[in-house]
Amino acid sequence: MNVQRKIFASVGIVLLAASASFAQQVKTDYDRGTDFSQYKTYSWEKVQTQDPLWVDRIKAAVNTAMASKGWTQVPSGGSVAVVAMEVTRNQRTLDTFYNGFGGGWRWGGGFGDSTTTVNTYKVGTLVVDLFDATSKKLIWRGSSTDTLSDKSEKNIKALDKGVQKMFNHFPPNEKSKT
Repeated sequence: MNVQRKIFASVGIVLLAASASFAQQVKTDYDRGTDFSQYKTYSWEKVQTQDPLWVDRIKAAVNTAMASKGWTQVPSGGSVAVVAMEVTRNQRTLDTFYNGFGGGWRWGGGFGDSTTTVNTYKVGTLVVDLFDATSKKLIWRGSSTDTLSDKSEKNIKALDKGVQKMFNHFPPNEKSKT
């Protein structure tokens, strides 16, 4: 009975760690010398993605976030140029399950077996860069990384959520108003 508890506890810890590694990760950084209060308009420079269907989805998510911050999109000539890039890659995990009884080193060996399986899944990353349109200098970067689903609707929701999280504290040097 004690061995079963240890096995179930170990499996639970592995599942918890695995689910935490699949959580959406959002990072932002910016040029500390930039006064973001001088910017209020932006224009799209480029959206680079492997799937053309995602161009409008990415633009819509970023446009919504920027509009919520009081920024206005203009067809050209905005004070900030926006570039977005989406990248997908395959990620692998190795899961090993131990069963049977093994004495380990202390008892001189054992009679246990182990089974290792390889799980492959897709991870997508969206990077959004904001450049000062005049100087062409990068002033802000946000990225969101998440596991991709086979279902388009889930991926669209993850995109919207990731972009929203990216822009939660944007512009960076304005005090949040409560």
